[in-house]
Amino acid sequence: RSITRSYYRNSVGGLLVFDITNRRSFEHVKDWLEEAKMRVQPFQIVFLLVGHKCDLVSQREVTREEAEKLSSDCGMKYIETSAKDATNVEESFTILTRDIYELVKKGEISIQDGWEGVKSGFVPNVVHSSEEAVKPRRQCIC
Repeated sequence: RSITRSYYRNSVGGLLVFDITNRRSFEHVKDWLEEAKMRVQPFQIVFLLVGHKCDLVSQREVTREEAEKLSSDCGMKYIETSAKDATNVEESFTILTRDIYELVKKGEISIQDGWEGVKSGFVPNVVHSSEEAVKPRRQCIC
C-alpha cells in the first residue's frame, strides 16, 4: 500500500489502477490519489484511472458508471484494460502521455533545468504510414 517517496520523484503522470473484480481496490483509489498528490507537491501530476481486468465481465464488482463518476469527480480520464487480451493497455499509456504533452505545451507543466522528469528538445523521427512506406520509388531511365 505505501509507496516510497523516491517512486514519485520527478513524476508528471501516473496510472491509478484498480481491479474491477475487487471493490476494495476501487475504494482505495481516492487514498492513492491523495497520497500521490501530496508526494509530488508543489508540482502537478496527471492521472489516468484504469479499471483493470475488463475481460472478467462475470466477476465484475465495480460498474463502469461508478468508475467514470469517480474519475470525473477527481478530474481524471477513465479507461478499462485487460493484460490478458491486451485491451487498451497501449492506449492507456498513449492517453496519459498525450495529456502530459498538452499540459507542457500550454505551460501548465514547466520543464526545469536539471530536472529528471520530462525532457525538452527531443525531436522524434518522422514515422510514415504503411501506405507511404510501400510507395514505389521513381527510377531514372537513362
